[in-house]
This record gives sequence, structure tokens and C-alpha cells, in this order.
Amino acid sequence: MKLYHREIYLNKIRGFYHDTELIKVITGVRRCGKSCLMKTIMEELLDAGISPSNVVYINLDKRGFKSIKTPEQLEKTIDDLCVTDGIKYLFIDEIQNVENFEEVINAFREEDEYSIFITGSNSYLLSGELVTKLTGRYIEFEMYPLTFDEYLGMKSFLKKPVSEDTIVEFENYIIEGGFPKTLTIDSLADKKSYVNGIIDEIFEKDIKRRVKIRNVSTFNVVKSYIINNFGATTSLTNMLEDLRKAGSDITRETLNHYIQILCDAKILYKCERFDLKSRKSISGEQKYYLVDLGFYFSTNTDNRINYGPVLENIVFVYAKSRGYAISIGRIGKLECDFILRNQQMQYSYIQVAMTILENIDTENREYKPLELIRDNYPKYVITRNDLIQQRNGIIHVNIGQFMKDGKMF
Repeated sequence: MKLYHREIYLNKIRGFYHDTELIKVITGVRRCGKSCLMKTIMEELLDAGISPSNVVYINLDKRGFKSIKTPEQLEKTIDDLCVTDGIKYLFIDEIQNVENFEEVINAFREEDEYSIFITGSNSYLLSGELVTKLTGRYIEFEMYPLTFDEYLGMKSFLKKPVSEDTIVEFENYIIEGGFPKTLTIDSLADKKSYVNGIIDEIFEKDIKRRVKIRNVSTFNVVKSYIINNFGATTSLTNMLEDLRKAGSDITRETLNHYIQILCDAKILYKCERFDLKSRKSISGEQKYYLVDLGFYFSTNTDNRINYGPVLENIVFVYAKSRGYAISIGRIGKLECDFILRNQQMQYSYIQVAMTILENIDTENREYKPLELIRDNYPKYVITRNDLIQQRNGIIHVNIGQFMKDGKMF
């Protein structure tokens, strides 16, 4: 069965398909499509003429492999399956199921006959441990749920009806979220149940097994608070005060620990502040964005859309999926929603708004921070569905069409 090819990620990885020196690590929140990405890489290798006997796939969550728990068992399984000459293309799913897997994987890497691909769900399971045990011997590719262009592409691939009205589809995308499996589910209630199940799965498989949480009910309060306040400027002090008012009196250290757990599980991403005048990061105030809006809408009965944080969240994840580093910009007393930096160290500046057409004050509020930035990097005002404006060389785009076209900033 052919799979939907997610070119955003395949384009990043193709140059490493035959590399036997670097382990390819694919990370991302659960159910974002890591296993399918590995299978599409396998498809491409087979289509390019690689012998099926040289392509080996081990899913450590599946029957036949789920009993593999020790490095010795993993090593024997790989030896039993990789019996041909030439480069062996080894794909291992849910590698964190085997404790101390790093030593085994590195031993095969040392033989220079294996191009190795592994997946895992958490940065604290993979990046943290690999940094110490496999420094310089791996490259990480982080995946996200479907961005809007992928959402439309996968709907067409699955032969699902796609409206010609981009805004209609964009509104559907906001409510449904971008977990690939949801596109095969017709009922919105069932989609929400599925996403709620992902949250439960993350807790049971990624958090509970690896991190000791003494008070689960308090952790759930913090989780709900953060999810319901995504995109809001906040500090630990403000969060502690809000939680105390709601009846949850916890220490600053515990709150920070719980937030880090949610970030490590890739439910949340922190976006820190950057002062454009001093060119330094500002500690203490930040925003948290969700890896997918489905986490918000699946846990809330109210489907009304607060477009401010929603559009910001979508832009944030879209930019992350394209490999940009992201921060919030401050110019004096004014704020720029996002500063993006690409791998060539080039910048883009972005303001996000529901609309700029309400009145001149609304327009000025979005344009003025960008007009104060004295460099020649591109500057964008992103809105939901406005008539396109022209002002001082700043690029005005509507978010749905911009993302539908898969454009870069």
C-alpha cells in the first residue's frame, strides 16, 4: 500500500539515505507520522533498486518484536535479519523500548555496513541520552503533525472531499488538528476522542514510565492550564499565582518540572523573548505553543475560535516544520510576534492578526513594530482573510493561501 509522502521531511533526509556514519534519529510527538515516514523512506529505497533483503524494519511495539527488551536481544535480532552483503538499511521503531540501546546501535554503526534509522517519541528519551552516548554520531530530524498544506495534500491523497474555498478548509484544519489518523475518521466527535487517546498514550508510555510524578492530579491541572492558555505571554510567577487561585498550591520547582515534562513529551514548545535592540534573549517571560491545536479543541467543548493565539500557534508550528529557529521580538515597548532565523542565519519578522481592516489603529498596531526594525530582512503581516494591503515594503499575506502554497518566509 502506497503511503502519503511528506516531502518536507523526506527532502531533509534524502541526502543521508546511504550514510553509514550517522544514525538518523526521527523524533516527534506520538502519532505525528514517524513510522509512516520511515516506511516511505523504505519505499523510496526499494523503488531505487535496493534489494528487499537489504531493507530491514523492526517495530519494537509489534508482535514478534515487543518482547525485545535488552541490548543482547536487540543485537541478536538485528544479526538474524541482516544476513546479506552490501549496505544494510536498518529501520528500528520505538527504540526506547530497549534500555541502553545506544551501545548496540553504535556498534553496528561502527561496522560501516549499516545505514541506521531510528524513531522515538521524546527529546528526553533520545536527544538527551544520545548527546552523551553518541555525540557527533547521529543527526536528528524532528517531525510535527500535518501543516495546512500537508493536511490538504493528504486529504486529496486519501480521496477525501476538499472544498475549493481555502478558508473553509482552514477552519476545518483548526478544529480537527493535524494528526494524520484523524483524516481517516469522519465524525468530529470521534476525531476528538482519538486525539484525547493520544494524550493518554503519551502519559502512559512517555511520561509515567520514565518520570516520577508524585501528584498526578496536580500534574493534570498544570497540563490543562498550559493547554488552555497556549500562546499567552506568561511567567512562572504568574502561572503560580493563577494556579494558587484555582486551588493548586505548588512550588516553583515543581511547576517548572511539570512544564519541562510536557515539553520533553513534545506536547508543548517554549518560545522565548528576544530584544532586537540589545540582540539578547530576555529571560522570565515566554509563550508556550501546542504541537497541535487538536490537543486544545479535543479537551474543550467550546469550538469557538480565539483567532489571536490560534493563528500564532499555526504559524509557529509551520515555521518549526520548515526548520526555522523562532523567538518573540521586543522593540522598545512594542512586540513583534515572531523572529524567524533560517539555517543560513537569515531573518524574517512576522506579525500575526485576525484582521487589520477594522480601523487604522488596528492596522498601525500590526505594522508599527515591523516599521521600527532597521534592517532589510523580509517582514510579514499575516492575517486570516483580508484584502491584501501595501505598506512600506512589508509583505501582507493571508495565512490559508500562503500555507496552502507551501511558501517559505
